Amino acid sequence: MTAEAAARGGLPVIVVTGPSGAGKGTLIRLLLERVPELAVSISATTRSRRAGEEDGREYWFLGDDDFVQRVEDGAFLEHVTYVSGRRYGTLRSEIDRIAAAGRICVLELETEGALGVKEKVPGALTIFITASIPELERRLCDRATESTGEIGERIELAGRQLQEAHLFDHVVLNDEVDRAAVELTGIVRDAIAAAARRGSR
Repeated sequence: MTAEAAARGGLPVIVVTGPSGAGKGTLIRLLLERVPELAVSISATTRSRRAGEEDGREYWFLGDDDFVQRVEDGAFLEHVTYVSGRRYGTLRSEIDRIAAAGRICVLELETEGALGVKEKVPGALTIFITASIPELERRLCDRATESTGEIGERIELAGRQLQEAHLFDHVVLNDEVDRAAVELTGIVRDAIAAAARRGSR
């Protein structure tokens, strides 16, 4: 089943986006616990496989040439190349794989990739997770995985991303994780129900 066919029969994909520190990963984890019809897409990457990782579990591990060829063939919904030269992307086949298992695909993406999927997949549900700039800065500092300079860059990027929040279907303020998870779950359940009603007409 293609992504376009899935769109006609129900909700094809749920895209969750927002700035670093907004808590996207935490909210997605809580969402999956509450809505068992969902499954998270496995991204493709050109980075080396680390000890204990398996192809098709953490990532789809591709060589550079293979990745580029798939981009040229239109196999990716979205993709990005980082300064390190490593490539990451979402294969169109992930939506089909998850749909074939009777589930709905969830993507956690940067805002640019999320907008690209919204444009390419009819019926996609896009949700922007947000928090205040001071809260984002606090969370990034608490993670202690970036240098002060990197945190500053992420905060600057977050400011630009927050200005794009209105381009998405829903905006969820992650001021308190349990409350935000309830709101996110409600949005997703309502969208699934609405898609089912459309499909039954």
